[in-house]
Amino acid sequence: MKETIKVITLNDGRTIELRTGKLAKQADGSVEVRMGKAVLLATVVSSKNAKDDVDFLPLTVDYREKFAADGRFPGGFLKREARPTDHEILIMRLVDRILRPLFPNDYHAETQIMLSLMSHDENVCPEALAGLGASAALAVSDIPFNGPISEVRVGRVNEEFISNPSPAQLEESDMDMVIGASLESVAMVEGEMDEISEAEMIEAIKFGHEEIKKQCTAQIEFTKEVNKETKREYSHETHDLDLADNVMSFCYDKFYSIAKQALDKHARSEQFTSIKDEFKATLSEEDAAKSFMLNAYFKKAEKKAVRDMVLSENVRLDGRTPSDIRPIWCEVDYLPNPHGSALFTRGETQSLTTVTLGSRMDENRIDGVTKVGSEKFYLHYNFPPFSTGEARPIRGVSRREIGHGNLAQRALVGMIAEDNPYTIRVVSDILESNGSSSMATVCAGTLALMDAGIPIKKPVSGIAMGLITDGSNFAVLSDILGDEDYLGDMDFKVCGTADGITACQMDIKVEGLSYEILISALEQSKAGRLHILSKLTDTMSEPRVELKPHTPKIHVMYIPKDTIGAVIGPGGKIIQQLQADTETTITVEEINNQGKVEILGTAQELLDNAISEIKALTFTPEIGDVFTGTVRSIMPYGAFVNIGKGTDGLLHISEIDWKRVENVEEVLKEGDKVEVKLTEIDAKSGKLRLSRKVLLPKPE
Repeated sequence: MKETIKVITLNDGRTIELRTGKLAKQADGSVEVRMGKAVLLATVVSSKNAKDDVDFLPLTVDYREKFAADGRFPGGFLKREARPTDHEILIMRLVDRILRPLFPNDYHAETQIMLSLMSHDENVCPEALAGLGASAALAVSDIPFNGPISEVRVGRVNEEFISNPSPAQLEESDMDMVIGASLESVAMVEGEMDEISEAEMIEAIKFGHEEIKKQCTAQIEFTKEVNKETKREYSHETHDLDLADNVMSFCYDKFYSIAKQALDKHARSEQFTSIKDEFKATLSEEDAAKSFMLNAYFKKAEKKAVRDMVLSENVRLDGRTPSDIRPIWCEVDYLPNPHGSALFTRGETQSLTTVTLGSRMDENRIDGVTKVGSEKFYLHYNFPPFSTGEARPIRGVSRREIGHGNLAQRALVGMIAEDNPYTIRVVSDILESNGSSSMATVCAGTLALMDAGIPIKKPVSGIAMGLITDGSNFAVLSDILGDEDYLGDMDFKVCGTADGITACQMDIKVEGLSYEILISALEQSKAGRLHILSKLTDTMSEPRVELKPHTPKIHVMYIPKDTIGAVIGPGGKIIQQLQADTETTITVEEINNQGKVEILGTAQELLDNAISEIKALTFTPEIGDVFTGTVRSIMPYGAFVNIGKGTDGLLHISEIDWKRVENVEEVLKEGDKVEVKLTEIDAKSGKLRLSRKVLLPKPE
C-alpha cells in the first residue's frame, strides 16, 4: 500500500493529518494522526474467527504514552513504561465507549485497538485525537464497523466555543467536554463544567458534532483513496428461528407479568430464572443442548417484555413512573475516626464515603508524559463484589472503578475553594449497587466534605438517566436501575449544583438519537437532581463551622526566602526536631520568591508552639514594627533590648522619654518589659535603633 495522506482543517485553521501505508503494515488497519508536533499511531487487529459460545464483542482498547514522546525518562526505579496510568485508562474508556456500540451486533471476533503517543506537543491534547485515530484505523481495514466516528474536545473561553483546545486554553475555559459522534448522531459525551445550564450544554454538543461531521467525511474520503471500502465476510452466530419463536411465545407474557410485580432485583432474577427452567423442561434433549442460543433468546424476550411494559404502561421494574426517584436516606458522621464520613442510600444503591485531610506532602503526584504536577483534591471509588451479591476475586483496580471515580471527582472539584489549605482525599466504598453508584458517590462525597468541615461553595448531587425507545415512542427514565441500564438505550449521568451542571457522562447504545430526546433527558435530569439535592441539604445544610477535635488543623504562613535554610537546618535537622517536639507535620517550599510554610497538627497548643518557633527562627524586623522587648543590659548611653530570638536593638538614652533622662537606671532595669518601635537599621552594620518615646504621648 502506498502512503496516503488526508488533511482535515479545523474551524480555527489548524490542521490534522491522517497518514497510512508507511507504518505497521501487518496490522489490519494502521493510521498516523498528526497535529502540530503530536503524533499518534493507531492500529487495529481482529481475529478472522470468533471463539465458540461468545455472544459479545471481545474488544480491547489500549492507549499508551511513550516517555520518549516528550524526550523524557520514565520516573521511578524501573526505567521503562509499566502499567497504564489513570490518565491513559480514562482515554481508553473514552474510545471504547463510542466504538463498541457501532460494531455489528453479531460480530464476536476478538478485536484489539492500540493507540500510542509517539510524539507529544504541549499545545495539543492527545485524547482529542485518540477516537479519530481508532476510527480511521478501522476505516482503512476490512473489519466490519458501522462508522466512521470521531471525538472532539470542546472548551469555551470568553463565551466562544473552541474545538480541541490547548492545555493553556483549557485553564481559562469554563467547560471541558469530549463529544463522540458519527455523521448522524451523538453517541458519547463526558466532561466537567463550571455550573453551566442545560441549554449551554446542548450548544456545546451541537458545536462539537459539527466539527465531528467534517472529520467523519474526511475519513470516508480517506477510505476511498486507499481502496478499503470492502469489509470481510463473517458468520459468528448460528440461529434456530423456531426455537427463538418458541422462547418468545412461552416466556414473553410470563416475563411481562414478573416485571410488573415491582420485586427487588434478586427476587426478580430468581423468578425470571424459574421461567427459563420451566421452558427448558419442555425441550427435547437436542434443543436443550443449544444453551448458547437459548441464553440469547431468553435475553431478547426479557428485554422486549420490560421495554414494552415501560413504553405501553409507563411502569418500571420497581413500580415507579419514569420520573420517580427511589427513596433516599442519608447520615453524616457515621464513622467516629475519619475526618469526615457520610452514608448515602438510594433504593438498593449505597455509598459509604470518607474524607481525609492532609498537608502538601499528601498530594497525589502525577508524573506522566502529557501531565506533570499534583492534585490537592482527589477521589477514589471502590466497587467490591459483595455490593452486588457476588463472590469473585479482586485483581487490582478496574477500569470501571477508575472511570467512575474520575467522574465523581470532576463533579466535586470545582466546589473546593482555591484557597483551601488542605490536601483532600475522598474515598467511596460501594456497599450495595443497583444503578448509578457513581452518582451515589457524588452525593455521599458532598455530605462527607461538609461533615469534615471543608467550606465547599455549594452542595452537588448527581443522577443517572436512562432511555427506552422503539424508534417512534420513547420514555426517559430518572434514577435508573442496573437492569434498566442493561436493557435500555442510554446511560446519562448528570451532576451539578442548584445553579448548573458540573460534570456529565453519556453513553448512547442506539443510532440516531435526536436532540429532542437529549433535551428532554436533560430537563428531566434537572428536576431529579434538585430533588436529590434537597435530601442532602435536609441531612446537612452547610459545612461544619469547627473541625472535629481529632481532625488535624493546618496553619499556613509565609517567611522571607533567605530564612528557609534557618527553618530546615543542616540536613533537615532543625525541622525534623521541631516536628518531633510539636507532633506536627511541617512542609516548606519556595513560592513567588518567599517561603511558604504549612504546619499540620491535631493539638492546638502544640501547633501554636510550632508556629512560635518558626516565627522565632525566621524573625526579620522591619522599620516601623512595634515590639514588646526585654531589657537585656544597661549602658550609660542607653539600654539593649531583646525584641526577638537572638535580636537586640539599642534604645538610646535620648529615645527613652520625651523629657531628658539623666540616668537610664532611673527608668529601666534589666529584665523589664518595654514597648519599643524600630526606627532605623544601619545599612552597613545592620544594627537596630529603637525608640520608646515615639510610642508615648508627646508633651505640648
